[in-house]
Amino acid sequence: MTQGFWLSDTQWARLAPLLPNKPRGVPRVDDRRVISGIIVALQSGGRWIDVPAEYGPRKTLYNRFVRWSAKGVWQALFETLATAGGLPAEVLLDSTHVKAHRCAAGGKGASAPRPSVSAAADAPPRSMP
Repeated sequence: MTQGFWLSDTQWARLAPLLPNKPRGVPRVDDRRVISGIIVALQSGGRWIDVPAEYGPRKTLYNRFVRWSAKGVWQALFETLATAGGLPAEVLLDSTHVKAHRCAAGGKGASAPRPSVSAAADAPPRSMP
């Protein structure tokens, strides 16, 4: 566990009591490893394929992230840690990136303005005399 991102002992000590604890059934894989892997995936833009294998199976990381998102675990973690650190409970981050085709900007490949109706549309039908 030397390369990549790993939660420190101090960070893990703050997170561990806030995680859901389900004592019955099959024990979960190492939560510290999985949460570190989820953070790496989110740092890479949410691409699960970019997470190194040392964090465990990508499917496990994805499933844990989605299930905990649906249960509100991430929101509760964020609110608890934010209020403990004196930060506001909600913060808005915006990093919008929109791709457009080159013809949308009027560059090469853009079509010239066209009339909405062709000249043949106003003519009488050809089948009638």
